[in-house]
Amino acid sequence: MENLDLKQMSAMVDIISEEKGLPKETVLDVIEQAIAAAWRKDNGDRDMNVRASLNTKTGEADVFVAREVIEDGLAYNPSTEIPLKEAGKKAKVGETIEEKFKVKSFGRVAAGTAKQVVIQRLREAENDAVLTAFEDKIGTVVTGTISRVEPKLVRIDLGRASGIMPRSEQIDGEYYTVGNRIKVYIKNIERGDRGAQLILSRGSAEFIECLFRQEVPELENGTVEIKGIAREAGKRTKIAVQSTVPGVDPVGTFVGGRGIRVQAVMNEIGDKEKIDIITWSDNISEYIREALSPAEIVKVEVEGKKAKVYVTEDQQSIAIGKQGQNVRLASKLTGYEIDIELMKSTHKKKKQNVEDALLSALEEETTEE
Repeated sequence: MENLDLKQMSAMVDIISEEKGLPKETVLDVIEQAIAAAWRKDNGDRDMNVRASLNTKTGEADVFVAREVIEDGLAYNPSTEIPLKEAGKKAKVGETIEEKFKVKSFGRVAAGTAKQVVIQRLREAENDAVLTAFEDKIGTVVTGTISRVEPKLVRIDLGRASGIMPRSEQIDGEYYTVGNRIKVYIKNIERGDRGAQLILSRGSAEFIECLFRQEVPELENGTVEIKGIAREAGKRTKIAVQSTVPGVDPVGTFVGGRGIRVQAVMNEIGDKEKIDIITWSDNISEYIREALSPAEIVKVEVEGKKAKVYVTEDQQSIAIGKQGQNVRLASKLTGYEIDIELMKSTHKKKKQNVEDALLSALEEETTEE
């Protein structure tokens, strides 16, 4: 392949386009990138800004090297810059001009470079096309097969495409085994220098919402709504729900008969993660009381976006939760900064006052005697 056959490459545009299911413009762009890379290998260096143009009818190609025009007399990089006197009369300092070269033939190494570029870029373009077809699936839950487990991510095969589940999107404490089939939430498509990447999640609040949507048909017809979700994956989730129809118990609807609906969700995420389903309220004090469930609240004082919540001594640890988890999730769910305060017992004060009165009376009697 010492001489890169441009006519043959031109003819391959239609064939590759049909085989890969890619637009002709995409395939042509890939081949032009390969020609530019091969020309740079033979005639320039990696710093050069080179583009190629292939005429698919004649099989002829040209390359254009872009360089910035700089003032005469300055030190310059010939790969990316050109002095004003060499750029021509019409050139201006600061603008970019292109120099045209006719492509004739390539050496063996350059031809090999072109072939590698074509293979790599076509793979990336094919992957992008597949992922673009998944764009309408963003925000849904699909089933995939674990293909590889790495320290920082898990790779999951979804059939026509594959995606990654970063550690931040995994359920804390969940063990992943190659070959296992699992449900994942399609969170996003990230596009970067290395092509497009499907981002999957099991640790997000959206994953929980989608699982409930599969179990609670009343969500689809609007009888009940999810007003908010706060989650620490693998540990605890709080979900606030509301009924839009009088007489419908929103919490009971999500729990299901004998807990069958909430249990189905827990079976998917694991029994280690607890789910608190609470009733949403537009009364913020009431909403904060519910959000701190299962703790019993004595009083709530709201000022701005802060709330002081008073509890009795026996409810303090429940309200705060293990390592502050309960109050942290309640704060995230409601959007209010919550401080747990201990309510001083008036009962003990009254008891103390009675004891003081008795002691005073005894002292008076003793004095009189």
